[in-house]
Amino acid sequence: MTSAEQRLSLTVNGTEQEFRVDPGETLLEVLRERLALNGARESCGQGVCGTCTVLVDGRAVATCVRLAVLSDGATVETVEGLEDGGLHPLQEAFVQHFAFQCGFCTPGMIMTAKELLDRNPQPSREEIREQLAGNICRCGAYGEIVDAVEAAAQRLRQG
Repeated sequence: MTSAEQRLSLTVNGTEQEFRVDPGETLLEVLRERLALNGARESCGQGVCGTCTVLVDGRAVATCVRLAVLSDGATVETVEGLEDGGLHPLQEAFVQHFAFQCGFCTPGMIMTAKELLDRNPQPSREEIREQLAGNICRCGAYGEIVDAVEAAAQRLRQG
């Protein structure tokens, strides 16, 4: 460990991880380069498009601008962590409602929607739109995405 490197401890998708990281290394770099979790993607590099979104301690976070060391001790959930022997209801709803075209924004959209459904299991369409406002879909599938989140919410409530 060089003098500039810092220790980083994370629980990622239920597994404890420890790293030595440069102080300037982003959480996105740790996830993609060290853990090969490639669902979160870099697009804007400024934290405004949503493609790099994961949950950190249950909150949607733009990982392209978050220094990894700021997440020391945190629990991180990525889109890869949603699959537990099958697709998560959000993932299933995105498929059923054709809520993606190219798929580039989909992981960030799903994780952003998951944060909403975890805290509000019965959101209105307006609340869904508001939650997803920071996520850009270049294909313009916004209507289908809102439909998918609404359907997933209903399915999750039914168990």
